[in-house]
Amino acid sequence: MIGADGFGIAQEQGRWHKVPQVGGVVIGDDVEVGANTTIDRGALDDTVIEDGVKLDNQIQVAHNVRIGAHTAIAGCVGIAGSAVIGRHCMIGGAAMILGHLRIADGTTISTGTLVTKSIDTPGTYSAMWAAMPHREWLKGVAQLRRMEELARRVRELEEKIQALERKSP
Repeated sequence: MIGADGFGIAQEQGRWHKVPQVGGVVIGDDVEVGANTTIDRGALDDTVIEDGVKLDNQIQVAHNVRIGAHTAIAGCVGIAGSAVIGRHCMIGGAAMILGHLRIADGTTISTGTLVTKSIDTPGTYSAMWAAMPHREWLKGVAQLRRMEELARRVRELEEKIQALERKSP
């Protein structure tokens, strides 16, 4: 579906109201759009898919997104409103990109990665854990949250060991 209304809603007095979507969709030359991919029209400005972009099946491109030339995006990716994806990017399947973010030209985003902030430096970005029992996941998250404190303690111990080694004959 190309050009449907985006998810433009605003809450007023405890109720959701539709915000008119008055922008359009601009699609460049040599663009491929896979089956069941949705490209929403812009809320105010246009949603833009530049030249040479390749979109796989079942991708959601929200309102006011801009996808730079010659970017390839694999299936099941979700791109929230007003995100700007640079040129010559590669985005792996099932990645999620939050709205109002910018992704630098030449960036690769690995499969299943959740992008929560802008990426200003090109490179490869990954963030994913394979499925595991929930109890193991909770334990892993708890350990990860303590990682900074653990690293600080290890640095302090290393400094103490080095000081002791300097003192011994």
